[in-house]
Amino acid sequence: MKTLKAIMVTMLIAIAPQAIAQDGEGLFKSKCSTCHSLKKNSTGPMLQGVKAKWGDAGEGDLLYDWVKNSTQLIAAGNSTMAKSVMNFSPSSMTAQQVTNEEVDAILAYVDNWIPPEPKVNDPNNPDPEVVYVADYEWNLNMFYILCTLMIILLIAIIVISGTVTRMIKSDFFQKKLRERNNTLNTILVVGLFVGLSTSSFALEFNAPGEAEEGQPWLLIENSDLYVLLTINIILVGVLVYIRRMFNTFISMTKAPKTEEAVEEEDVIKKVNQILTDVVPIEEEHTILMDHEYDGIRELDNNLPPWWVWMFYGTIVFAIVYLFHFHILGTGDLQIAEYNKEMKREDAKVKAYLDKMAMNVDETNATMMTEASDIGAGKSIFSQSCATCHNPNGEGISGSGPNLTDKYWIYGYDIKEVFSTVKNGRSGGMPEHKSKLTPIQIQQVASYVLQLPEKDGVAPNGEIIEEDEGEPKNK
Repeated sequence: MKTLKAIMVTMLIAIAPQAIAQDGEGLFKSKCSTCHSLKKNSTGPMLQGVKAKWGDAGEGDLLYDWVKNSTQLIAAGNSTMAKSVMNFSPSSMTAQQVTNEEVDAILAYVDNWIPPEPKVNDPNNPDPEVVYVADYEWNLNMFYILCTLMIILLIAIIVISGTVTRMIKSDFFQKKLRERNNTLNTILVVGLFVGLSTSSFALEFNAPGEAEEGQPWLLIENSDLYVLLTINIILVGVLVYIRRMFNTFISMTKAPKTEEAVEEEDVIKKVNQILTDVVPIEEEHTILMDHEYDGIRELDNNLPPWWVWMFYGTIVFAIVYLFHFHILGTGDLQIAEYNKEMKREDAKVKAYLDKMAMNVDETNATMMTEASDIGAGKSIFSQSCATCHNPNGEGISGSGPNLTDKYWIYGYDIKEVFSTVKNGRSGGMPEHKSKLTPIQIQQVASYVLQLPEKDGVAPNGEIIEEDEGEPKNK
């Protein structure tokens, strides 16, 4: 049993550094992001390609010593790379408690990080072109739907065309066609449907590319969907045409119409006449116009009544619109309506910010004394500030000043400390407004101001004393 435990402990010790080393992004954000940026040089230099540079200089192993304690490596004087970057920033690089595997994980993450494509503005076109990226998940679902619909339409076309073909070949239908002297039509229709029934339908679809990680297995572009949609529309047209032909053939086999059927058709014609106001063919000579072109004469057809009444409706609507918005002023025009809507939405935003306490800035920041706020500020300080100022705030030589003594460079007031944390300072203090919310900045500023005094780095700045309850520079 003891042997088994020893083996398990040994395996855990061997695996743990590798597991930790895999989280390069998390390590970078917790240990490096305060001073280093992935996009450009910041308080510290951009880290992409650093490992290759040290390796090319023959100092790949010394890179680990630089990360763990840059001051000690500079003092040793045996690294040319350390000497070349030591003056990059007035602040020295803070010593880091990391393993070689963790350093490799951080640098691998940095080297593999790809910045987003920059937006290129055309000087001749002030409005940059918007690059549209297809929603491949939605496109793939639509692809499935369109392919399913296409298969259903093909099956319906094949079934109906086969039925019509068999019907045409039957002796009964051939007898009916001979009675109607429709031999030519029979030959044409038989050829059409035999061809349809014996044709093979095939659709070849080429995917735009191979799927990448996080994307569907098949990338379907919008143009592919348009092709499939067009094919489906054509198939719907073919299906409608074949069904119409099928109904025509069925009607050819039916008995002559009764008087009731004729009366029903007359009713339909009268309703159609009311809706369309079409002149019967036998009376079209009454609406012929007096001119012609190349033997073609023009009919002066009446407009459909529904269209005429819709046109009259637009006139009534225009009159009402004119009086409502421009003459009586009982309605708001677009600009006025937009301004009112923006005012309402701004009020909602303000109410939300007030509720969430997110409307704090350097003009109205106040000292927070609640234990929960101080605890939150301590947690934020440990994650974002301890790298340069030590966990207790006593500072690190060459990196960050002592935050517990009476010496302050940019002011002791809560508003000034809030501004320093939020916007950063030119002496090496990075900004945190892109990483912390306003309430978090107020919490960490309040935590800093209640830190007990400790011995740390040499004093920097001026002594701040309180005079009649107000902060004052001495």
